[in-house]
Amino acid sequence: MDAPIHQAVEEAYERIGPYVRETPVEWSADLGVWLKLEHQQHTGSFKFRGASHKIARLTPAETAAGVVAASNGNHGLGVAAAARVRGIAAEVYVSEQVSPAKARRIEALGARIRTGGPDPLSAELAARREAERSGRVFVSPYNDREVVAGQGTIGLELDRQIPRLDAVFVAVGGGGLIAGIGGYLKHVSPSTEIVGCWAENSPVLARCLEAGRVIDVPEQPTLSESTAGGLEPDSVTLDLCREAIDRQVLVSEAEILDAMRRAMEAEHWLIEGAAGVALAGFLKEAGRYEGRRAAVVLCGRNLSPRVLQLLTGKR
Repeated sequence: MDAPIHQAVEEAYERIGPYVRETPVEWSADLGVWLKLEHQQHTGSFKFRGASHKIARLTPAETAAGVVAASNGNHGLGVAAAARVRGIAAEVYVSEQVSPAKARRIEALGARIRTGGPDPLSAELAARREAERSGRVFVSPYNDREVVAGQGTIGLELDRQIPRLDAVFVAVGGGGLIAGIGGYLKHVSPSTEIVGCWAENSPVLARCLEAGRVIDVPEQPTLSESTAGGLEPDSVTLDLCREAIDRQVLVSEAEILDAMRRAMEAEHWLIEGAAGVALAGFLKEAGRYEGRRAAVVLCGRNLSPRVLQLLTGKR
């Protein structure tokens, strides 16, 4: 029987503590919110946590065989870096939509790149098939309780760093990040409101939660590249997110870009689109939280050249 998520998160924190960076929180007077600076994590995003925990749980035989993953960016970077720390071979499947710059960074960390289809879900399914064929462990970006527990260590840190936290805003893609953070905080701080934030152009898990099952959801291009893509049919995050998320906020592309610009102007930080989604979600709902302790998880800083150009206007 699986351990409760809060217990799994506590155990994960003990396992990966020597490898991950405990990221700080800072109050932004200009933005009016606490910011969890997870964009300062190794590899530039929270994904290093979940990948590190999954890899820490491998048996000696699994370690010798190496791992397979699928990602167009942050998860691939996290898996490649975590595998490199442990001296494990890693193969990362990307889709045809991958930014060449991100693919080069994954390769620079020692992972082998494979192209697995036209979109992220196709690459994910191709990677799973290859893992099964070769007898290697597949490190899912979200559909794995051990990965979820690793991401949830952010919630453990937040509870310690900001006592009596009223709300936390988290960008949602496959749901692993908010499932881990929310699952932990629901146990230790049940009064904390867990707010899931989506790009209007890619509300996949939001629509799946409404339907009560995994469904195909039409998507449009979004600045939040790392939250885009479909959900695996049997994803564990569907039930975990149903239990963890209290409120949903959807934000437009203009609101995402504005939030990214405000972070750059107010705090001089470049944050990626997914982090912009969470910040935009708070800014959209700021009046509701006036006088309350709210935090935004700035989940990453790995902008593609296309998004960086839109943000800065520079080629």
